[in-house]
Amino acid sequence: MLDRRGCGVLLHPTSLPGPGGIGSLGKDARRFVDLLASMGMSYWQVLPLTPPASGNSPYSAFSAFAGNPLLIDLEQITVDGDLPVICYEESANDTCVDFDAVSDVKMKLLDKAGSTFLADDTAPCKQEFWDFCNRTPWLHNYALFMALKRRYNGHSWEKWPADLALLTSETYEKASVELGSEIGVQKYIQWQFFRQWRKLRTYATDKGIAIIGDIPIFVGYDSADVWSHRELFQLNSKGKSTVVAGVPPDYFSATGQLWGNPLYDWEEMERQKYAWWIERFKSLFELFDIIRVDHFRGFEAAWQVAADEKTAINGRWVKAPGTALFDTIYAALGKLPIIAEDLGIITPEVEALRDRYDFPGMKIVQFAFDSGPSNSYLPHNHQKKSVVYTGTHDNDTTVGWYRSLSDAQRSLVSRYVGGRGDDTVVCIMRTVLMSVANTVILPLQDLIGSGSEARMNVPGNAFGNWGWRFTWDMIAHDLAGQVREQIECYGRCNPRC
Repeated sequence: MLDRRGCGVLLHPTSLPGPGGIGSLGKDARRFVDLLASMGMSYWQVLPLTPPASGNSPYSAFSAFAGNPLLIDLEQITVDGDLPVICYEESANDTCVDFDAVSDVKMKLLDKAGSTFLADDTAPCKQEFWDFCNRTPWLHNYALFMALKRRYNGHSWEKWPADLALLTSETYEKASVELGSEIGVQKYIQWQFFRQWRKLRTYATDKGIAIIGDIPIFVGYDSADVWSHRELFQLNSKGKSTVVAGVPPDYFSATGQLWGNPLYDWEEMERQKYAWWIERFKSLFELFDIIRVDHFRGFEAAWQVAADEKTAINGRWVKAPGTALFDTIYAALGKLPIIAEDLGIITPEVEALRDRYDFPGMKIVQFAFDSGPSNSYLPHNHQKKSVVYTGTHDNDTTVGWYRSLSDAQRSLVSRYVGGRGDDTVVCIMRTVLMSVANTVILPLQDLIGSGSEARMNVPGNAFGNWGWRFTWDMIAHDLAGQVREQIECYGRCNPRC
């Protein structure tokens, strides 16, 4: 797919309009697909769809496999007959998600729907539900984890009673019986998420839109994955992390980024023939057409920081399996359409790993104007197989970024793209579309000219991120036509649209 000229839009589903205080997989998602098709786009890129944990970040989730319940369309569940007709209260702010309020309301309704469905032996989709349970290997561990988490008031698993935190087969079986009803509801919620996502993906496919997903290299400590597979991570006998992940000082932070994720025990993963990774990639490619691998360089070497450090400064690079891992995954699953997020400190070894599998890397144009004409992010230095972004979810919007520059920096950018001040951001996007790179991805915020108020994430800030939403009145009536005219001009229009 990425071997021809094309263009796509980056927008996480939580940012979609619609009732309920958060975007969902319902009619507004299909309307967005229609908008992409009318623009002539080829791709819709999303962030991880997993259930967010700390700070509502999709990159720190309760599971590497499960879906985010807050994205479920309750209107469809009402049509299914599992909920009565829902009347949403008007949100005071429909441009920002109040995650606590949304979760409080939505999870209660999903619990009610699950209990209703499970109590009805004549439910028409009951066999479909059981088939989903039987073919989903990670589901029971996740459902049990979430049921226990609820029993213990949301506390992280290491604060549970020791026999449940450091799980044994005996306590696993006992808890599975005691929490059977709650586990069933959790499985119902996941079934609804995945059936709704697959319907949306089919709709997008029929419109000619491929979906680009996202796989974070690391998983959250407080997750079903770490709790149920402690042997795969660098933990001590009490289940505590001995070292954690991050990155050294960089463009975003003078003290680096201390992510806090546990690091993998690669030796144990090798002994298990990387089965966990094979299942992870397999499950994600059942949901997406293409996957962006976040922090790809961590597969060659990862920044390892002692768990008691307060910043990421005092870390070291520790080798990861690289080719041994991907050779095994390829042997099991075949060649995979992957985008390598190769930003940050990239060594020749990382580039060799990326190029061995012919993965396209990323070019961020906001990074292009600080080191002269040889900067690899400048459009005249792009390569054909690259994927070019004005900015990602970690960047400010291009309007916000341009406004933050000094007068001299703005002058440099304007000269390069042929702008005259006010129209420079539009000229930046036009210049990106002209790039020789096969693939261009534009955040929706840039297409509609949003400022810093629409930024999704500020790296290093644990809270206050991920909440931005757009409304349909932000989409100019002639936007689709204008965008389509431009991408047609530069040979990026989707032939299926």
